[in-house]
Formats: sequence, structure tokens, C-alpha cells
Amino acid sequence: MVRARTIGSPPTLNSIAATTRVSRQTVSNVLNDPDRVAEPTRSTVLEEIRRVGYRPSAAARQLRTRRSQLLGFRMRDAIDGINGSIHDRLLHALTERADAVGYSLLVFAASDDDAEMAAYQRLRATNALDGFLLTSTNHGDHRSDWLREQGIPFVAFGRPWGRDDAATSHDHDWIDIDGGAGTDAATRLLASEGARRIGFIGWPAGSGAGDDRLDGHRRACRELGLVDELVVRCEDGFEAGAAAAAQLVRSEVDAIVCVSDSLALGALAHLRGLGRRDLMDRLVGFDDTPVARAVGISSVDQPIEEAAHRMIDLLVHRIEKPSADGPGDPADLLIPVVHRRRTSNA
Repeated sequence: MVRARTIGSPPTLNSIAATTRVSRQTVSNVLNDPDRVAEPTRSTVLEEIRRVGYRPSAAARQLRTRRSQLLGFRMRDAIDGINGSIHDRLLHALTERADAVGYSLLVFAASDDDAEMAAYQRLRATNALDGFLLTSTNHGDHRSDWLREQGIPFVAFGRPWGRDDAATSHDHDWIDIDGGAGTDAATRLLASEGARRIGFIGWPAGSGAGDDRLDGHRRACRELGLVDELVVRCEDGFEAGAAAAAQLVRSEVDAIVCVSDSLALGALAHLRGLGRRDLMDRLVGFDDTPVARAVGISSVDQPIEEAAHRMIDLLVHRIEKPSADGPGDPADLLIPVVHRRRTSNA
């Protein structure tokens, strides 16, 4: 006879084993080495684990695996309250997915990349972090070099910009959003609606993601036979977007694509002041932030949640099965974007 678990007592490996009529070791294998357990036993045990809300002891797991179950993530300063929401979405999604697979994020601050690398060394020594999640990759990024040389697992959100030769362009795991394809498609959409002089507001040269988005716009313009030099580069921000829009209006553009929603909102404010409803409705941002949605700006939506989940899953795979065949060695993935076409209500 199976003995029922006492009401109010927390679920244990023994109680789950009793309910599912398997051994305690089988339940442990389902949790820690599921490939060793055949179907349908594995699914039956997993269903019971979900039903009772069982969570393995973190302390016991750390002793057994000699891992801290901690992943490091650098919190960056927000340029403004608009595009800062993208970083917040990423952090939330990473934290949620890490928790689902038994890990936690340790968030730290660093003033620049050198300070971030110093933090890696300190955190590994004091907290024994299992791996790191990198963001905002850039040309000549030394963070990935240092982590790779130290043999520390990591996954980057962003490509290894500037490493075009076969030996270095795929030398570590990364996941990124296909921003160039996003601006390419946005430009083509505006052209399909009749625009012929499509301006672009971008970041200063040297930004990997920014240059990629500009390349996408220019590629579409060239293939459509449109002028591809109606470009203003500036730092990110509302005021910069307004000033850049003023330059493009003087160049007689009939549509504008922006590298960020922050710049697009500045452009919108300038266009609204001029009464240029035609351009306001042919303005496209990037990131699909809540503010852009509120005022009705069309935008390129980054699937941040999907990227975050894939980053966590890949990093945990590297930590827990470093020598196993898995998702490539190293893995790289470009995730497609989604376009949100709107009519401005600002």
C-alpha cells in the first residue's frame, strides 16, 4: 500500500517515488540525468514533480555538482528611460528562465569593459560563479577573449563584431537579433507604400548593432534603386533624434527609419511641431518599446524573451555538459524580428 504524504509537508524524493511507484534513485535520475530514464516513466515522474511543486535543495545540489548555480550579468546604465526598457526586458527574461532551470542571476555593475573583466575575476574568486552572460558586444571586444582564455563558460547577446575571418568570427557562443534584416524589411515596407527618399537616423560608426541596422537599410535602398545616402548619425537620445529629423526634413525625405525608438520619439516630436503628419506616419523606430506603442510609432520588435531563454539554455548546457555533443561548437544564432506597423496618434 502506498502511504499518502502528510498534508502540509513538503514534497520529497521519497514521496514522489512512492506516488509514482518507482525508486528514489529513479526520481533522482529524472531530475539530474533524465536520459537514463525511459519513457513513459520519465514523463510520469516529471508530471508528479510539477503537480506537487517539488524544488530540489539548492544546497544539496551545489555540494553534489560543485557548482554555485549562479550566472553573472552586468547591469548597464540606461541612456534614457525609453531604450532602458529593452535592458529591463532582457534582465527579467534571463532571470525567469534561469530560475526555471535551477539557476540564479548575480547582477553587478561596471563602468566599462575593463571594469567588467575585473569583476569577472573577483566574482569567480568570491562567489564561484558558473558562467557569464555578456551584452552589448562591440568591435575589438576583449571580454570574450579573456573568458575563453580562462576556460569560463559564457554566452554573448550580440555578435563578435569585426571578426570576419573564419578563425575568429565563430570563436564563441553568441545569440543575436537580426537587426539588419529588420531595417531592410522596414525600408522595403515604406517603399511599398510609395516612399522614395527614405532617410535613416543611426548611431555613430563603430557600433556593431548600429552599423548592421544601417547596412540593412542601405541594402534595401540599393536593391530598390533608391538613394541610400540620406543618413544622419548621432548619439542615442530624444534630443539627438529631433535634431537629426530636422536635417532629414531639409533633405526632403518622405520617410524615416531610426536605429532606436529613443531617436524615433525625438524625430516624432520635431515632425509634430512642423505639422508633418505625412512623415509622422512614415516613421519607423527599433525596439517596440512601451512608449513607442503608446504614441503609435511603427517599430521593429526584438524577440528579447526568446533570445534570453536561448542564452540561458545554451549557457547551462555548456556548464553542465561541457564535453557533450550539443547545439554546435561554438553555437551562433540570429533570431528574426517582428514588424509593428502603426499610425501615429501623437
